[in-house]
Amino acid sequence: MIQNDCTLIGLTGGIGTGKSTVSDMLKEKGYKVIDADKISREVVETEKPAYKKIVEVFGTIILFEDGSIDRKKLGKLIFANEDFRNRLNDIVHPYVWESIKNEITRDCINNHIIFLDIALLIEEIDKLGKYDIELNEIWLVYASYEVQLSRLMKRDGISKEYAIDKINSQMELEDKKRYADRIIDNSGDLDSLKKNIDSLLEEFA
Repeated sequence: MIQNDCTLIGLTGGIGTGKSTVSDMLKEKGYKVIDADKISREVVETEKPAYKKIVEVFGTIILFEDGSIDRKKLGKLIFANEDFRNRLNDIVHPYVWESIKNEITRDCINNHIIFLDIALLIEEIDKLGKYDIELNEIWLVYASYEVQLSRLMKRDGISKEYAIDKINSQMELEDKKRYADRIIDNSGDLDSLKKNIDSLLEEFA
């Protein structure tokens, strides 16, 4: 596999743990980060193959007036319906994984370490082998349940009950720990997080 020419680290977490903040810090330090969420937005842009299939399945009700997909409206639809969520994943995920694989192949040439930022990495871990992606390590961004809840309510401006539902819809962080090679505790402030990341990178180097 081409990615064996560089170190491939999966970066994941749970909603409200601050994974995106960690990803941004790694980018600031000059590391290459492949963002699966960014790719998932790109593959559903107007006139892309995934876009056409999504509209066929869910209808024009999920579209803005300009024809682009209203991600919030689609998100509410699939959050409340597991069958809809699975159908959406079946459409989008093959395009996302193929794009990730292509980026790894390209970027391994000029980068010693590449981070794969994937929110549901552990839930989708079986897909890596299918697309010939081999991780060297998995880093889990962790925060206490109370911190997750507080951050999510503040970030999204939602009720405590809705925040709890969103957290509970994901795999528990304690279960994800079993798959992680390294854990980045982000229950504290930004300074503590920076120190945790610096320590990990020094240890890894």
